[in-house]
Amino acid sequence: MPEGDCTTYRAKYGTAVSESEAEALVTGICFKTGPPRVTGVELEWLIHEPHRLHLPVSPARLEAAYAALRALPLHSLITVEPGGQLELSSLPATSLMECVSAVSADLSLVRDRLATLDLTLTGLGADPWRPPSRILHRPRYDAMESYLDRTGPAGRRMMCSTASVQICLDAGHEEPGPLGYGRRWRLAHLLGPVLVAAFANSPVQDGRSTGWRSTRQAVWASIAPGTSGAPSMDAEPRAAWARHALDAPVMFIRGEDDGHDAPWTVPEGLTFRTWARSGGPRPPTRDDLDYHLTTLFPPVRPRGHLELRMVDAQPGADGWVVPLAVTSALFDDPQAAETAYRTVKPLAERACPPGAPAAPRSPLWLDAARHGLADPELREAAADCFAAAADALPRMGASAEVRDAVAAYAERYVARGRCPADDLLDGHRDGHHYDHEHEKGILR
Repeated sequence: MPEGDCTTYRAKYGTAVSESEAEALVTGICFKTGPPRVTGVELEWLIHEPHRLHLPVSPARLEAAYAALRALPLHSLITVEPGGQLELSSLPATSLMECVSAVSADLSLVRDRLATLDLTLTGLGADPWRPPSRILHRPRYDAMESYLDRTGPAGRRMMCSTASVQICLDAGHEEPGPLGYGRRWRLAHLLGPVLVAAFANSPVQDGRSTGWRSTRQAVWASIAPGTSGAPSMDAEPRAAWARHALDAPVMFIRGEDDGHDAPWTVPEGLTFRTWARSGGPRPPTRDDLDYHLTTLFPPVRPRGHLELRMVDAQPGADGWVVPLAVTSALFDDPQAAETAYRTVKPLAERACPPGAPAAPRSPLWLDAARHGLADPELREAAADCFAAAADALPRMGASAEVRDAVAAYAERYVARGRCPADDLLDGHRDGHHYDHEHEKGILR
């Protein structure tokens, strides 16, 4: 490219990034190591009218509700998913209880404000009644939909009809050990199916039972592997993730003026590595690389910290606290982390067998989504992990209310080989649209 063109290009897009530079950047930012200190959570919710949960809420009404919520004095960040789901993202907290307290206070404000608008937050992993309908029409989501539509309807379901509890934890120490980043990375992928099974909460879609305890997880497993799949567990985590990210398909290339009205290109079969090598249709920049990383949705995403994305949204105002507390304990308490790793290590034969697809399509991940804790091996692992978490929570300063909630959940579900999806299925078989007792949750 002539020097004059290079100057114009840099002014418009930024400095182009080469293949080796891109790989070095991803390797450098994916795992920020050090003592585990902070915890975060991202909560997605469906929004409905109380007692009319099967009816759609108009886009205009949702927009008015979001405008009202953005005026609240919240500590968490509020964003909106393409189908109108609400996401509340906490600030990094220095302890489990700091995270729980801050998010609980914010949710109380959000629920009170929505109540004045005759709306409510509903904790379900997938909308049981309404077909996927996108209310956000922006270049990113237009392009994302075009890309995902190439492999079937699951992409639209993911964008518009699913909700989760995403748990964010530090990557861990550089050095090996129970809190080392390599061990925590592997633990996340082996514990992931246990969390899917224990907290599955989306067995109904389009008013019918799907045959999956976690339809949300089944939807994610149906999306193209390059977008939603995990990297190989056999390689060093940094190298494995960098290779995976560069070899993943580019979902879209932003419009030339980067304006909200500019159409974005949706290439076919173009990986970021190929884009960096070829330089076409224009050379990629650091911003393009950063954007590309936001379009990868594996069950465990390294973003400096670890983002665990496999848990369905939970019933009740405080149902999300249990997966957050259990997962935090199993990662951040050294004794519990060691117990959890010994417990889930034998699951590797089913979680990532040689020659099988990676998570979330491997046999154990699919069994977890389909059967929940009716799977005997997952039920036994969940019982041991919940017990280890219960022992660790007092050492972590968890309140009596949080400890009691974990114990109640273990008794109500884990000990019986059940998950919240089973409650929904019981009500569905009885001919009820939705059981409001399910939505009350465990924290009273």
